[in-house]
Amino acid sequence: MKQLIKNVHLLTMDTKMTEIKQAYVLIEDQTIAQIGEMTEELPEADVVTDGQGGILMPGMINTHTHAGMIPFRSLGDDVPDRLRRFLFPLEQFMTPELVKSSTKYAIAEMLLAGVTTFCDMYYFEEEVAEAAVEMGMRGFVGETIIEMETCDFKTPDDALDWTEGFLKRWSNHPLVTPMIAPHATNTNRKEIFERIVAMAKRYKAPISMHVAEMTYEMTEFKEKYNQTPVAFLNDLGFFNERIIMAHCLFIEESDWSLLHEQRSNFGIAHCIGANTKSAKGVAPVKRMIAEELNVGLGTDGPSSGNTLDLFTQMRMFANFQKTANEDRSLFPAKEIVRLATEGGSRVLGLEKLVGTIEIGKQADLTLVETQSVNMFPIYDAYSALVYSANSSNVSDVWVQGQHLVENKQLIKADLNVLRENLANEMTVFVAEAKKRSEAI
Repeated sequence: MKQLIKNVHLLTMDTKMTEIKQAYVLIEDQTIAQIGEMTEELPEADVVTDGQGGILMPGMINTHTHAGMIPFRSLGDDVPDRLRRFLFPLEQFMTPELVKSSTKYAIAEMLLAGVTTFCDMYYFEEEVAEAAVEMGMRGFVGETIIEMETCDFKTPDDALDWTEGFLKRWSNHPLVTPMIAPHATNTNRKEIFERIVAMAKRYKAPISMHVAEMTYEMTEFKEKYNQTPVAFLNDLGFFNERIIMAHCLFIEESDWSLLHEQRSNFGIAHCIGANTKSAKGVAPVKRMIAEELNVGLGTDGPSSGNTLDLFTQMRMFANFQKTANEDRSLFPAKEIVRLATEGGSRVLGLEKLVGTIEIGKQADLTLVETQSVNMFPIYDAYSALVYSANSSNVSDVWVQGQHLVENKQLIKADLNVLRENLANEMTVFVAEAKKRSEAI
């Protein structure tokens, strides 16, 4: 099938940052087949979408989240030590059905916000993978491996044994990429990490992990190993595989040369919303970019950053990075949009498939309307996306050529039904959450 998207302001995000102010894009089946200016004769198509002057950009890529955690949103947001007071205890009440309902709702939120790929680490990840396929979303999916009993596995060894089968079941799937997902550098024993590296090598599977996120993590590594988490991972061979490192707030001076040398083997998911909400800090992204590291944007889970859209992250990124570095000119808007699109594709190793609008690539596209009150005037399309737009301005979304959002409505699912299903699955969870809230 051929689909024509016409009358759009096109931001390709390619190496030349090609921008066509009056453009069309032709999709043939799953891929981008033709790009041109509206002055040309338009190609024939089975379906035509009139962009009405909106901004057509690559689908955004959320490089780190926990989609199953919608039930935690707005719970104990301002409570100290929230992780141990609310998250870990209440995770015992997560079920496969609750995770799947939560994930479908989270995917709906992301799609409606123009996100076409997400990278997820949580529990009951078989359900997460199934939810992604049912919703038509592109996802990197990995079961959390942690040195404690969880809602689905008693030990990290059990979780890792299950992961091996998961990698086999979802190998070469067109939408779902199975991952290995150890929780953090300080929450598994060394033997588990050695097994993970061997498994990643055997199955050529990516690894996703929280790295250098906590101050106590840094202290623990110094006292226990007399090295940084980054050096620890390098010694174990993680950088010989593909690793997606979330956060990386606390990079020591001794780490930079190692990271620069290994830069083709990893990506960093920068989650400015979650990091600043939890008062942890602002990651040194200026230095990361200077060292030519692959950096993308992530929301973290809906409990950590509350929203799952990258418009929020882009604006917070601009504000916090400029303030932290005391430089208003730092990170022009087009560089921030690049982080949300092409940058994210490099973090996940998808740069040959998505992240830019180029002929032959998968048609993962986001159309942002410019008719709403907050979108006028526009002197610079990139600035409009970073500083003016929000998720409600997303009008249409395609993943792998499939039209999933049209005129701000989901096509494959009913949002009200998804919400009702999630609310029904949350009954026990909500009761337990209220008990803990009242005990504070």
